Amino acid sequence: MGILLLLVGSYMGLFVAPPERHMGEVQRIMYVHVPTAWVGLLCATLAMVFAVAYLWTSNSKWDDRLVGALEVSFLLGGLLLVQGMLWGRVTWGIWWTWDVRLTTSLIMFLLFAGILALRAFVEEPLRRATWSSVATIVAYVDVPLVYFCVKWFRSLHQVQSSPETVHSSMVVPLRVNSFAMLFIAIWLIAWRARVESKSRGEERPPTRRQVEGEGNV
Repeated sequence: MGILLLLVGSYMGLFVAPPERHMGEVQRIMYVHVPTAWVGLLCATLAMVFAVAYLWTSNSKWDDRLVGALEVSFLLGGLLLVQGMLWGRVTWGIWWTWDVRLTTSLIMFLLFAGILALRAFVEEPLRRATWSSVATIVAYVDVPLVYFCVKWFRSLHQVQSSPETVHSSMVVPLRVNSFAMLFIAIWLIAWRARVESKSRGEERPPTRRQVEGEGNV
């Protein structure tokens, strides 16, 4: 369903929607760039929620979902940077500039890469889940900065558009592609969580309550 919607939305963005008045044809990358940003930030938010849920309950199912959300957010963050560089090369004449939106997006990408690296190096399941949950909550501080920075600071990057400031023929492919990427992201997170759960086999990491109980025996 998500892939079909993505094909439909991309076709509408490429061949149905008119070119933007100032940017012309290059604006069409926005039909994938903006949904990538929206869904990437949403996945980062889900990762933070799953991290809090794991620390609160010590239930490994939340850690499984955290892995999925982290990896999908990392993937979309990388795509976002590449798309932004392609757009910037045409509109700004350079591949990269230390603009506040680009810089905070890069920091977010590196933070999530660091968390995934942390998970790869920590073998003990309980410690890995706990440390990565704490790290995710700390890293999430950058996510609101990515979204609001162009409103709070002077930036080359344009401020977020809204349906009131965008022509209706451009809103439809944006929404279609946004829902497409959302559906794909949800499926990827769920699939990755199942893979992570199966990789544990029948042996689940002990909860903190179990560890504390064994220590009192």
